[in-house]
Amino acid sequence: MKKGNEGFKLIMPYTKGLKGFFILAAIAIIVRVFVNFATPQVVKVTVDSVIKNEPINLPQIFVNLVEHLGGIEAIRQNLWIPALFVVFFAIITCLCDYVSKVTIAKGSEGLVRNLRNHLYKHIQKLPYSWHTKNQTGDIIQRSTADVDLIRRFIATQLSELFRILMLITIALILMFSMNVKLSLIALAFIPIIMTYTAVFYGIISRKFKDADEADGLLYSTAQENLTGVRVVRAFGREKYELDKFEEKNNAFSNLWIKLGLQLSYYWSFGDLFSGLQVLTIIVFGAIEAVNGNITLGEFLAFVSYNSMLVWPIRAFGRVLSEMSKAKVSLKRISEILNEEEEIDDENALTPEFEGKDIEFDNVTFKYGENSPIIKDLSFKIKGGETFAILGGTGSGKSTIMHLLNRLYDLEKEKGTIKIGGININDIRLSHLRENIGMVLQEPFLYSKTIKENVGITKEDVSIDEIKLATATACVGDAIESFAKGYDTIVGERGVTLSGGQKQRVAIARMLMQDAPIMVFDDSLSAVDSETDAKIRAALKTNRKSATTILISHRITTLMQADTIMVLDKGKIVDMGTHEELIKREGVYKDIYDVQMNMSDIEG
Repeated sequence: MKKGNEGFKLIMPYTKGLKGFFILAAIAIIVRVFVNFATPQVVKVTVDSVIKNEPINLPQIFVNLVEHLGGIEAIRQNLWIPALFVVFFAIITCLCDYVSKVTIAKGSEGLVRNLRNHLYKHIQKLPYSWHTKNQTGDIIQRSTADVDLIRRFIATQLSELFRILMLITIALILMFSMNVKLSLIALAFIPIIMTYTAVFYGIISRKFKDADEADGLLYSTAQENLTGVRVVRAFGREKYELDKFEEKNNAFSNLWIKLGLQLSYYWSFGDLFSGLQVLTIIVFGAIEAVNGNITLGEFLAFVSYNSMLVWPIRAFGRVLSEMSKAKVSLKRISEILNEEEEIDDENALTPEFEGKDIEFDNVTFKYGENSPIIKDLSFKIKGGETFAILGGTGSGKSTIMHLLNRLYDLEKEKGTIKIGGININDIRLSHLRENIGMVLQEPFLYSKTIKENVGITKEDVSIDEIKLATATACVGDAIESFAKGYDTIVGERGVTLSGGQKQRVAIARMLMQDAPIMVFDDSLSAVDSETDAKIRAALKTNRKSATTILISHRITTLMQADTIMVLDKGKIVDMGTHEELIKREGVYKDIYDVQMNMSDIEG
């Protein structure tokens, strides 16, 4: 998607296979408009030529039709004939209305379905860094409310805009053909109404943008509260959350009240201008009819056409108002679609990962404009070994894993990361992530059954495979103790499970991936030391060939690793085995002494 693609041209690619619906709707609207204009002509001919005796002032094709029906005298004797034409035109109008509404509904729903699917697919492919910078509630609001507003505009206002433009054009042509003086009087009001409409169009557009952004903030506030419901309850922050929501809600409501006030001004003064225009035409038209410059039938037809002209112009303002809202929504959606997706090079590699070394070479990384989190980091993880990382908060432990999995990409000349001697930037992203299993400290579980959560990383998975994974993660017995076992529904974000159970279910899910590289990012923090040891022992037995990376604050989790790397402020301060590290003074020994003393006290 190209930058700056924010207008209605943005939606054109999503009309593929649907243009027939829109063309059929346009044809039905055109027929309806012409039929609408034909009805006043029937009234005009009936009054002037049938009831009175004026010559028929119509194109020759309609004169021939009158002759075919037996001429004016025959119609005068059978006044049901013009009445029948009026009824016939009404039926045609109804049919055209039906066809246009059905086809435009099918076309608009299909278009928005395509847009929604593409938007969702695009969001799935956006970099992790983009997701961390954008609020979930705002993304949801853009993907739902903004898309729905576009659907409503296309389904109702777009066809109305086409009809209005046709009505105005044909009405002016017919009015000028009947009386130039009255037409000029009617036309004089149009610039006033259009200028007035244009001014409010700009005002309403800005007001709606503010209201729409406030709507996104309200979504985000509600989403954050519901997501963090445990924290809210635990710290008794209900009143604070209520006050915060009320503040956002009041701001949102006030913006819509101001917008409604602007719209009330617009419609009130617009009605005044339109009423004055109609009144002026009736007065001057009556004078023209009395002076004999226009027939009674032409006067009635002219007034009908003037009504067809005035109210579309009034409606034109409403359509412009809705268009301004739709354009704001399109701009908000385009801001997402214009973001660059994660794209693999055509020549991206899909190498084997089993038993391959992982090498960080002079890696430096920072988030945005902040100071570097890691600086000139160089180390190697041998294929098949268990590698542990220890460090304080903010030392860069998780950042290393995010870089390894390319959740963030290194800047140019800021070092390289290689697996089996191949730069990870040259490896296909999907292949890289399929071969690196990650379990985070705060794992995300879906509102599905435990069976579905564990088996989500593998297709056609059997219950026996799921049970083997959960047994390795030391959570199988706990699951079996539930009333519904593996069919137990996990609450949103795993709220029905304890912290340790969530972590172990997430570990089982990762094991189903059968990845040759496994990363445990402080993902054993919520389990006791005994369970921690059992899980590590089971992993060592069942996944001997896998390269395992352990990140933890707990020394007992790391001490059995082949190599332990100690980080401090983004730099390596020590590295070696557990036995080597506790023999020399340093960060590792200090932490070890503190934790062992605490264990003695607790014991």
